[in-house]
Amino acid sequence: MGVMIGVQFLLWTLGGLYFSWSDMDEVHGDYDKNPVALFPANAAYISPSAAVDSLRRQMQMDSLAEIRLVDVLGKQMWQITYFEKGHERHHKKTALADALTGQVRPALSQEEAVEVARRAFKGNAVVESVEWINDTDGHHEYRENPLPAVAVTFKDARHTTVYVAVDMGTVQKFRNRPWRQFDFLWMLHTMDYRERDNISNWLLRAFSVLGLLTITSGFTLFFTTRRKRRLV
Repeated sequence: MGVMIGVQFLLWTLGGLYFSWSDMDEVHGDYDKNPVALFPANAAYISPSAAVDSLRRQMQMDSLAEIRLVDVLGKQMWQITYFEKGHERHHKKTALADALTGQVRPALSQEEAVEVARRAFKGNAVVESVEWINDTDGHHEYRENPLPAVAVTFKDARHTTVYVAVDMGTVQKFRNRPWRQFDFLWMLHTMDYRERDNISNWLLRAFSVLGLLTITSGFTLFFTTRRKRRLV
């Protein structure tokens, strides 16, 4: 049992060392992000309610979740997140409406998504590959994020991929080599080999209890054998 637990202790220690010595700004890709665009204060923004009315005439809208002002390729847009009628509460949808006219626009095309990624990425790195993503599994680096999305990978030192949600019109995640290493070690650290992020899984709980028992037995053996040596 000590050998079995010892291997996991080694993985926990290696992961802890990597986490504590990592530059989290590098892991999150902050060094490769351009500043978020600011909005002119003197623009004649249309009321979000007009944009919602325009959207409601086109969609089966049940309720609103969020309205945000975002920049999409140099244009100010109302990003409207809502629930459709007849769908469960966790099933959100997002649409874009021009913040100056209220006109609803379609989701980004792949070419537009690539341009959004280019503008968000700092530097002049060449685009290496482009992938349209409709679904992800528990091990995907873009897991549990808005879909569909376009993954734009740049040919830079950190092999950065920028993920753009086409319905939302904005960048959602930067993923790079340091993040991928961090994520792999995090999976070993949490022992969640299905979804990587569940720190309450039973395997981790079991190894934590076994680890405590191993340490306790070690101390017990130490003091027991010490007492016997004194008696001899």
